Formats: sequence, structure tokens, C-alpha cells
Amino acid sequence: MRMTLISRAAASAAALAALAAPHTAAADAKCGPEALGVARTVEIDTTGGPGFGFEHYKAHDFLQPKEVIFTFDDGPLPSHTRTILKALAEHCTRATFFPVGKLAVGYPEVLREVAAGGHTIGAHTFNHIDLGKAGADKAKDEIERGFSAVARGAGGGTAPFFRYPFLRDSKDSLAHLGGRNIAIFSTDIDSFDFKVQNPDNIVKTVMSKLEKRGKGMVLMHDIQPATAKALPGLLKELKAKGYKVVHMRPKDQVKTLAEFDALIEKDVKGLPAAGQEKPTSSVVKTIPSN
Repeated sequence: MRMTLISRAAASAAALAALAAPHTAAADAKCGPEALGVARTVEIDTTGGPGFGFEHYKAHDFLQPKEVIFTFDDGPLPSHTRTILKALAEHCTRATFFPVGKLAVGYPEVLREVAAGGHTIGAHTFNHIDLGKAGADKAKDEIERGFSAVARGAGGGTAPFFRYPFLRDSKDSLAHLGGRNIAIFSTDIDSFDFKVQNPDNIVKTVMSKLEKRGKGMVLMHDIQPATAKALPGLLKELKAKGYKVVHMRPKDQVKTLAEFDALIEKDVKGLPAAGQEKPTSSVVKTIPSN
């Protein structure tokens, strides 16, 4: 894990421009009728810290029959996250990512590719610890450092969306998130893709649960090799069965706290801010021998 190294490949100028530009339907014109696309986009007002995902928070049922939301936890990791982004792009569809703070500043170029793809980026703590067992101060530190790290890694505004590691919350941390106007997300359909298994089994698990429930928010992990391999087949199966993708966007961006932003800066010395990267070829060049 690279906490203090300069970004290896830094996002391209086009990718960085996409961070600031809204994604439009025109960008999806290259996708044919076989692609899932995005059936509709919903805007989430996070005031007061609402909860979503019926495994834990049974308050907001906004999905219609045959609608699916894709969510990915624990990344980014270069090979697997990029494979997942490629599969999503081939279907012109969108997902919500909940990155771990350490990896966000370790692989900022990958996280910026997530943003450039039009996906929504929330947070998943800094160290991926069990907040259900953490004290109030420790939980706050993990939550806030996570958001600051993700925003720094993404190089732009991110969503006030949070998912608990292991899906375990606590009274103090829920109160903190509510006071910060950060929405919390559980899941409806757990793929259990973190268990070592054949990619085909992941597809079968998700599809069988969706067929039973009829709709839902799907929890997956973009650090898992089997997930990256399974996603193209899953997307194809969803299209064949008539499912439609819903994409979540926040009404407002998360407001990180200055004290935690400063803590993250100590970990990313040498990492340029978004828009300040230079391609390696302009920084390092081979000179002729005498």
C-alpha cells in the first residue's frame, strides 16, 4: 500500500476534465440496445443521515420492480477496479463506490478513473475497522479521515454516502453521521463475493436473490478478482432478464473537516492535487549518451 508515493500514472487530461463535467446521455450514444444503460438517476438528500438498504435500514423503499443498484466496497485496486470499470462502461451503466481511505490515497489515479466514469463515490472508513466495536472518538476519526482521504484521492467532490465495514454500526457513530448529514447504506442483496468462489457462483447468487426479492441494492467488492471476472456475465444476465439499473447521486457533496484534511496531507506528501499532474514522459526523459 503506497501511502507517501507520488501517483504513478496520474489521470489523463481527459479523465480529469470529466471529473468536473456532468455525465450526459450523449456520452452513452456508443452503447447499443444490448447494453443495460441507466434507466433512471435518483438524487439523495442526505440531510439528517437517512439510512438505505433493507438488510438494516427499512425506511426508504424507492426502487421499482426489476430495478437494481450496483455498489462496490473496499477499493480501489488497479487491476480489479479497472476491470470492473471496463465492464460497467461497456454497458454504459453506473455504480456507487465506497472506497477505503488508505487505498484512495494509495491509488488516486484509479479512484480518479472511477470519478471520470461518471460513478458516485462515497466512503468506507480509513482503515476498514469494525465501528461496531470502536469507541466514539475512534469511530469519528475513522469516518472523517476516510472522507478526507477519499476526497483527496478522487481529486474532486465526493458524496456524503457512507457504508459501515462489516455492515456493523453503533449508536455513537450513527449520531455523528446524522449530525454531519451523511447518508448510510446497508444492502438488499449481499453477493458474498468476498468468499473464495467461482465467478459463476457469484452470478448465480445475485440472480437468485434478485429473482426472489424482485429488486434491490447489490453489495459487491471491487478488490475481489472473482467479482471482476463475474461482472460481465452478471450484467449480461441482468439485461436478458429485463432488469434496469438505477444510479444514485447526492444532492450535495460531502464537506470534509479541515483538521482531518490536514492529517491526510501528511500521508500524501508528493502527491499532486487534481489538475496539477504531469505525465511521466514530461518529467523524466532519456538523454543521449556522450
